[in-house]
Parts: sequence; structure tokens; C-alpha cells
Amino acid sequence: MASDPLLEVHQVRRAFPKADHGELIVLDGVDFTLAEGQIVGLLGRSGSGKSTLLRLIAGLARPTAGRISYMGKPVNGPAAGIAMVFQSSALFPWLTVLENVQIGLEALGLPESEIRRRALAAIDLIGLDGFESAYPRELSGGMRQRVGFARALVVHPNILLMDEPFSALDVLTAENLRSDFLDLWSEGQLPLKAVILVTHSIEEAVFMCDRILVFSTNPGRIVNEMTVGLTHPRDRLSPEFRQLVERIYVELTMRAPGSGRTPRAEHFPGTGIGSILPTVSASLLTGLTEALAEPPYNGAADLPAIASSLHMDVDDLFPVAETLQMLRLVEVEGGDIRLTEVGKQLAVAPLDERKRLFQRNLLSYVALAAHIRRVLDERAAHRAPRSRFLDELEDHMTTAAAEQTLRAVIGWGRYAEAFAYDDNTQTFSLENPT
Repeated sequence: MASDPLLEVHQVRRAFPKADHGELIVLDGVDFTLAEGQIVGLLGRSGSGKSTLLRLIAGLARPTAGRISYMGKPVNGPAAGIAMVFQSSALFPWLTVLENVQIGLEALGLPESEIRRRALAAIDLIGLDGFESAYPRELSGGMRQRVGFARALVVHPNILLMDEPFSALDVLTAENLRSDFLDLWSEGQLPLKAVILVTHSIEEAVFMCDRILVFSTNPGRIVNEMTVGLTHPRDRLSPEFRQLVERIYVELTMRAPGSGRTPRAEHFPGTGIGSILPTVSASLLTGLTEALAEPPYNGAADLPAIASSLHMDVDDLFPVAETLQMLRLVEVEGGDIRLTEVGKQLAVAPLDERKRLFQRNLLSYVALAAHIRRVLDERAAHRAPRSRFLDELEDHMTTAAAEQTLRAVIGWGRYAEAFAYDDNTQTFSLENPT
């Protein structure tokens, strides 16, 4: 008979109040269990609520609805036996490595000798023996993150929550730390029963996890669960590994039958003033069209292949691909990306023609850009304050999302010479558009 799960997440919902008295729903109907011996990955785009869910599990926040149970008891606050590693090491700069690791034990009221013994053992375990007296400023980014791991492990948690712990590190350091962690886990040297890893890297999820929960965005929901049946150590170049990576890319770009948009985003970018726009630079947009137009792709590519060649993760590639799709410069479906006819023209056009094509599609398919241009055209002075559009956006989204959306459209509008923007006066105008 299977043992009871360590953790149960049942119909969890998390919402925040909006300025218009509505709700911003970050998580909705999230259901899953965590069993002993598992590393479970939460995979999805930024904004899918993965980190929010981790904070709810850690007891650092409360769900709006639903329940979370740890070892059969409801999580109503920080739970003994659940520890967390953050994206940044978050060390106290005035404390040494040893003191930073010990601080997690001091709250438990253990004898000083036991605190020191366990802290030294944790430091040795994660490979920093000899650096006990060093301060964070003396350590590299990877070493600081190792201290963060030691501080979490020293309390001997049953569940370790990891919130993108490798994303702030360079590629080689991150790979080394991942491999070291998996070696210790596989050898049973870590004082853990289970791990939950938040990531936006498909390859990282397949490399590390036993199960992968794929999240949608706006709001965050689990749209698929995948079991990774590969044994450790895993070979990133093996056909089985590549097939699973491809399958997840397909899942993340799958379209609903008969619809013209992805089911993963309830508000397809650009379809209305209330759509949140990603802050993707025009240079990234045009750069991806150029890369697609050139050999070996010649206008079409598998997303995993081009992501690998450009060294881009999900959070890097998908906003670019989806923005290009919004502009009708590419089509994205089933893990593939293809240039449209206009996209092919734009990729090889001289700069002036490229800007003209970009402007035409920007004003045709991005409602906010068209709205700003229309307001400027209609006003005698052809000027409008930033606040005029920010107030409109805040009727549909949070202030932070409105700021992000306006920044995005300002960048695209400037590149396309559809309108100008003066940040000193915070004013839109038609001073230099073609």
C-alpha cells in the first residue's frame, strides 16, 4: 500500500485585489500531491504563479481558496520540515559563511555545540569546507548559492523548495551546481525526502525532475503533468531526452482545436487595450526573424533547436516568439515556429523598409499602439501625456503590469517611428514619426 503523500495541494486559488475593485487571479484550481523520493518541477512562463505557489506551500502566504496540507496537517504558517532556497542567495553580508548557515538553527533553540556541528557538516556537504570564515563578498555567485543551499539543508527539512536557484548563475556554474545536487540526492546524502523545483527552463526540468507540472498563465493552472522515466545521470543529447524536451515545447505552444490562439494565454497579447504586453526589444524581434530566415532554418525551425542555438530559455524565447506571432510575423504551433510572408520580407529588408513593415503590422495588430497613434492624430497639437494611457491600462491590470505594457509599446513605437515619447516630460507626440 502506498504511503500517504508528504504534501497535498487541493484546489488552491490565489487572487489579489485590483484598483477597479476586481481581482487579479494568479493561481486557480491548482491540484497536486508530493510523495517521498520525488523531485517535482513546476514549469511555466513568468506570470504563471509558480513562485507564488511555492510561497503558499512554505507558509509565507495564505491561499485565497483551497487548502495545502503537509504530512496531514494544514499549512497555516511557516512549517517545520519545509525549507526554501531562493533565486539569489540572500545572505547577510556582515556574517561569515558559518554564521550565515548557523542562523537557521539558532531559532530552533539547539545547544551551541549541536548548531556548530550541523552547520559545519552542511558546509562540508555542499563543497565549501575551508570557507567557513569567509564573508559573502569574498565568494563567487556559485559559492554564495551553495551557502544558500547549506542554510536550507542544515535544518534537515523533509521538503526542499527551490525557486529558480540556478537562474542567476552563469551556464557552467549552474550546470556544476545542478550536477552536484543530483549526485548528493541520488546517493542519499541529502537530509531530504522530496524536492519541488520552480524553473522556466525545459531542459533543466527534464534534467532534474521525476515529474513535471506544466503551468499556464493568466491565471496559473496545471495544464499537464509529465513523468520523466529517465535514469540518472541523464544525457542531454540522448534521443529520449530530446524527445521529451520537444514534447514539452509542443505542449507549451499547442493551440485549442478550431481557435486562432494558444489556450495557455487567456488574453492573447495585442487583441485589446487590456492585454499585458511583454517587454521585448525590437532588436530581439528583428534578430529572431533574421535567424529564422538564414540557413539552416530557411524560414522554419523547431523551437527547441533554435532555443538551443541561441542559448535561450522559455522565459527568453517565448515572449519574443509570441510577440512576433502577435505582429503576424511568425506562426507558432506544435513546437514549431515559421516566418509568415511579411516576416520573410522584414527579415531581409533594408532598414527603412523593415521599419515600414514593422509599423504597418504594429498599428494593425497591437491595439494599444493603434490607440496611442489615433489619439495623437486626432489632437491638434499631436501630443498626449503618459498618464492618459496609463490610467486606461490600470482599469484592466495592475499598476506594475500597466507600466510594463506601456514600456513595451513605447519601445516598439519608437523603433517603428509610429510615435515619439519624451521621458523627461512623459509625453507622447508625433514629432518624428515617418
